[in-house]
This record gives sequence, structure tokens and C-alpha cells, in this order.
Amino acid sequence: MHILLIEENSIEIMKMKRAISFLKLNHTIIEAVNGEEALLYLKKHPRLPDIILLDLNMPKINGIEFLSILKNDKKLHHIPTIILTTSDNNKDVIACYEIGVSGYILKPLHNKFVLVCSIHYTP
Repeated sequence: MHILLIEENSIEIMKMKRAISFLKLNHTIIEAVNGEEALLYLKKHPRLPDIILLDLNMPKINGIEFLSILKNDKKLHHIPTIILTTSDNNKDVIACYEIGVSGYILKPLHNKFVLVCSIHYTP
């Protein structure tokens, strides 16, 4: 499984890597610090990620802008994307689901991310 993690905070990246490791998946995590870097990765690599984990609050291209670009691209729109954010703003949640997000998880993660992934992922 190839996971594209779009997050600029190194502490959050470390937490996410730890949470994903508990799932014991055969996985690779590709890191991008913002939406612009993630789009460059997606355009350059023919093998697309199986899933994208996306922060909303990022420099250059924020999460909602990135999600809009992704879901409007015929080559990329099929990639499931999960928002990981501290924003519980209803406006953000609604906007993400209207654009086509697969899930919306609030940080801090604790163990709920591992639980959600364990329930929904079948290898």
C-alpha cells in the first residue's frame, strides 16, 4: 500500500507514521509538506498512491484547494482521500464532503485513527 501523507508538521508526521505502523500493513509512506509538493509528486510518478492523508491547514495550497484540484483531475479523482485536521468547523467538513473526501478525522489522533483504519481496511 502506498500512502501519500500531506502534512507540514514534523511532529504530526511522526505520530501518523507510528499510528500507521500499528496496522502492520506492507506500506510505503510518501511525504509532502504541502499541496503544491503533493501535486508535483502525483504528476511525476506513474504509480499513484492507494490513499491520501491530507491536512487542511497548509501553506501554498491548503487542503480544501488541494482536494478540489485532485477531484477535478480525471487521472487522480479516484484516489481515496482522508482529511486529518484540528478543524472541527462545520463549514470545512461540509466543503470537504461536497468535494468528495472519503473521510474526515480530527487531530489529535490518539488511537481512533488506527481503529477507523482497522475497521475499513481489508487487505
